[in-house]
Amino acid sequence: MLTGMHVAIIGGDARQLEVIRKLMELDTKLSLVGFDQLDHGFAGVTKMKIHEVDFHDVDAIILPVHGTNMDGEIQTVFSNEKMTFTEELLRQTPTHCTVYSGITNDYLDHVVKAVGRKHVQLFERDDVAIYNSIPTAEGTVMMVIQHTDVTIHGSRIAVLGLGRVGMTVARTFAALGARVKVGARRSEHLARIAEMSLEPFHLNDLEQHVKDIDVCINTIPHMVVTASVIAKMPAHTLIIDLASKPGGTDFRYAEKRGIQALLAPGLPGIVAPKTAGQIVANVLAQLLSADLKKRKENKK
Repeated sequence: MLTGMHVAIIGGDARQLEVIRKLMELDTKLSLVGFDQLDHGFAGVTKMKIHEVDFHDVDAIILPVHGTNMDGEIQTVFSNEKMTFTEELLRQTPTHCTVYSGITNDYLDHVVKAVGRKHVQLFERDDVAIYNSIPTAEGTVMMVIQHTDVTIHGSRIAVLGLGRVGMTVARTFAALGARVKVGARRSEHLARIAEMSLEPFHLNDLEQHVKDIDVCINTIPHMVVTASVIAKMPAHTLIIDLASKPGGTDFRYAEKRGIQALLAPGLPGIVAPKTAGQIVANVLAQLLSADLKKRKENKK
């Protein structure tokens, strides 16, 4: 239980609803900011404007999965209120206050570091990333079905990267009967690809391996699908880039060449917000519980 802990949830999308439900079950004191248009009847929680929150009493701040933009603005789908996460706001919190978000950026890193607060990026955790790879793979299947005119079964698909997302995506498409090849750089990844009965290739040879593919799925957050790579693809190839913005694809050249290229970060929150929210909520509950326990022990 999180009785006695005060958590401010600021902004977000449908995933945050699962976080609210979970923390309510654990008897957390919740202050909801940016949820004034929310119809759900969450008894026992308080909807507030950001300037109304007493941050001197807040033990944890939960930001949206994407944190803030580069101007510090916090996005929410449940309010038209403009909310900005600032150093001034964070300095009001106790020194033990922890900031949680899915990912970060230079602005958010600067604010948290300047004030000296702990910042946890949930999507950097292996457990969250692996759980999230499941709805990501399902969403990718949906996009391939929507944007191609052939079956996945028998299609030639190249997956770039064998990280936490790439492995699940490659395995999913192979299970649907696609002919999957996977590009990686590390020798252990190439060995694992072969062990999975998929076709491995080194990313240095990417241009040679896209000449006969129907779909290219990139999971690498660096420029990998360059103009020279796209130039070698068949005209009907579909590119789906799952890497975080701005992705790893030369979208300008793809458009010029007439190849459909889609940037699709954050698929879990789009195709399965309830499941994605439960993943975040369960991990947050564990982290907050551990934090509360540690603070109680330190007071003894």
